[in-house]
Amino acid sequence: MTMILGEGWTIERVRGHSGDATAELLSLDRSTYLDDGHDLVPLTPRAIIKVGGLILLRHDEDWYMGELDDDGTVVCWSAYASDLGDAINAL
Repeated sequence: MTMILGEGWTIERVRGHSGDATAELLSLDRSTYLDDGHDLVPLTPRAIIKVGGLILLRHDEDWYMGELDDDGTVVCWSAYASDLGDAINAL
C-alpha cells in the first residue's frame, strides 16, 4: 500500500512544519487501532508518521493522534483534523 500524506505533503515538509528534523514515515505493516473508551477499533492506515514521539495516522480522510507501543502497535485516541498541517499543529 502506498502512503498518502495529502496533496503537496512530503516527509521533508512534515519535518519543516513540525520543527522535528527526525520525523519519519512508519511502515503500514502493523496493527493500528482507535481506543474509543470501550474497545480497540481497527483502523486501516493510509499513512503513519512519527513526530516528536507521537504518531499521526491517516485513516480514510482524517488524521488521528496516538502512540506507538513497544510491539509496534499504534493506538490512537481521536481524529484531530482532515488536513495534515492542522493535525501537526495539534501535536
